Amino acid sequence: MRDFLQQRGYSHAVLVQLKKTNRAIVVNGTWYYVNDRLHAGDRLQITIEETGFSNGIVPTPLPLSIVYEDDDILIVDKPANMPVHPSLKNYDNTLANAAVYYFQSQGVPFTFRCVNRLDRDTTGLTILAKHMLSGAVLARQMKEREIHRTYLAIVSGKTPDFGTIDAPIARKCGSAIEREVNFSTGERAVTNFKRLAFYDGLSLLAVTLETGRTHQIRVHMKHIGYPLIGDFLYNPDFGKIKRQALHSYQLDFFHPITGEACSYRVPLPNDMAKLFPDFLT
Repeated sequence: MRDFLQQRGYSHAVLVQLKKTNRAIVVNGTWYYVNDRLHAGDRLQITIEETGFSNGIVPTPLPLSIVYEDDDILIVDKPANMPVHPSLKNYDNTLANAAVYYFQSQGVPFTFRCVNRLDRDTTGLTILAKHMLSGAVLARQMKEREIHRTYLAIVSGKTPDFGTIDAPIARKCGSAIEREVNFSTGERAVTNFKRLAFYDGLSLLAVTLETGRTHQIRVHMKHIGYPLIGDFLYNPDFGKIKRQALHSYQLDFFHPITGEACSYRVPLPNDMAKLFPDFLT
């Protein structure tokens, strides 16, 4: 039983929860335990109970742009100037606050589990897992690079038509948040880009990641001489946009429960779209 469930994404935490739940595993109508043996033809039913809400997250009635929702996942289009998780200076203005309010107003237990975290000022698609099993399966997909993310970015200058940046990234000495390319201490980071349009001295890029380092796109594009516009850390030029011009445009992944191939897109937000008026996403 244990191996069968683990192969399907049941993490250690999920298996522990099953042990604590009455009749969590039922095979052919009989209550089974995690260590019991399954046989071909058995009918297996799993029940996962979650009864509480995320502790310490204040429910706040903030806008929540829902792209897709079912019993297992919630996909939202995150706006700019919204952190994902609460922190000391962002107590009640985050995506977590909005999501907890959304479910609490329906009387639905919910623990906040964000699968693909975005920076505060990066807009676009992010996945929330609605229960611990979908969270565990999607976390494994992220780790194994099975969730494919495509970003749209606006950078200064005219880039090559396409390119790959393979340069290690490390925390910048003396900074808690800033990163830099560092060939001595950095971890390998690989970014692919393709120029979609060039207008008024700016390039619009489609960017995909082979690794997931903090600030990877922002650091890599600066490294090759085409920084994102509006980036307060790496290129504080706010003449055309007031935040880093980065948008999580497309997500491709396998549904954590059904295994179905899923693909979602959201168009450029207005502040980026107006810089490329003839480009349609």
